[in-house]
Amino acid sequence: RGGSAFVHDDLREGDRVSIGGPRNNFRLVPSERYLFIAGGIGITPLLPMVRQAEMLGIGWRLLYGGRSRTSMAFLDVLNAYGGKVTVVPQDEKGLLDLPAWLGEADPATKVYCCGPAPLLEAVEARCSAWPRGLLRTERFVARDYGAVRDEPFELRLERSGRSVTVRPGQSVLDAVGGMGVGVLSSCRQGLCGTCETPVLEGEPDHRDSILDDGERDAGDCMFVCVSRSRSDRLVLDL
Repeated sequence: RGGSAFVHDDLREGDRVSIGGPRNNFRLVPSERYLFIAGGIGITPLLPMVRQAEMLGIGWRLLYGGRSRTSMAFLDVLNAYGGKVTVVPQDEKGLLDLPAWLGEADPATKVYCCGPAPLLEAVEARCSAWPRGLLRTERFVARDYGAVRDEPFELRLERSGRSVTVRPGQSVLDAVGGMGVGVLSSCRQGLCGTCETPVLEGEPDHRDSILDDGERDAGDCMFVCVSRSRSDRLVLDL
């Protein structure tokens, strides 16, 4: 889908393409301490954070779960950090003891979590009453929002001077493309951040897996591949 489909279906040998720098929607923000929680291959984005925290001399701990030791990547690298790393193979020790690790919120400790959806949902549930900004997660699969509002709404593109009614079941990205206005996109799941678009008026119905609660409340941007509108009219800076 998205960018991958375009590469396979449309690009040909000799074509010239424009590329941009990498995007990072899961940044390590400053904190006095860190708690990293990884499930399976979710260790991948957390390992550079571990190295960065260690290099800066910032206190950190890592809780790392997986189905078995043989399936858990980078154990040889993590062994060098000694007691800062707790490895929990499920076939030996069972599931991660999240209540023991996620007790009371500590304003000085930021929690970073990456892994399968059940782990992320369990961690988010444990931290649901915490102050905003203490928990940051990254997903490999789009968040399931269940039943969502899917009413038609008016879409206005301010710079292009065009308007269209976005139909139920139609993405804003497809509606914009139907007017001949190009928006860069890739994953079409609200995961990669490529299609981020400024919102000038209206209330977005955020369905991405990127924005945190504060960014959602601000309502000044949206990811048009999945998000729609809670208001009858939405104006984008396109």
